[in-house]
Amino acid sequence: MQTFPIPPASGRGVLWFFIIIIVVLLGVLLMLGWAAWSTRHSRAEVSPAGLKLVGDLWGRTIPLDRLQLDEARVVDLRGEPDLVPRRRTAGTAIGGYSAGWFRLRNGEKSLLYLTDRRRVVYIPTLNGYSLLISQSDPRRFLETLQDVAGGG
Repeated sequence: MQTFPIPPASGRGVLWFFIIIIVVLLGVLLMLGWAAWSTRHSRAEVSPAGLKLVGDLWGRTIPLDRLQLDEARVVDLRGEPDLVPRRRTAGTAIGGYSAGWFRLRNGEKSLLYLTDRRRVVYIPTLNGYSLLISQSDPRRFLETLQDVAGGG
């Protein structure tokens, strides 16, 4: 038997291909880790500067004057079929955690931070979307938002 080696591929092209793949995979791994961490550490902070949503890629600060607090209410999504998230447009959905941009059954665009669909605060905004935020004490959260927005 005679053996004839196949010449190796040019080192640069193959090497760069694998470097790019490794960097992309590390990026995806980091994003998944951050999303997993966010499922347990997301929060909403209320201050005169606004409502700050912290966690995941979707966090932001929304000025209080952009929130339609007179239309905000505490909801149980089991009894509000129109407000149930229907389609994720850009977000995270892992187990019982949903965060990011979704379309609701009623067609409304909404920014979600949901972990418990029974205790949710629904807040329309003047920015063309609503907020759905799970809270341990949704009534107290909504009262605090209204007090801070009212200057109290």
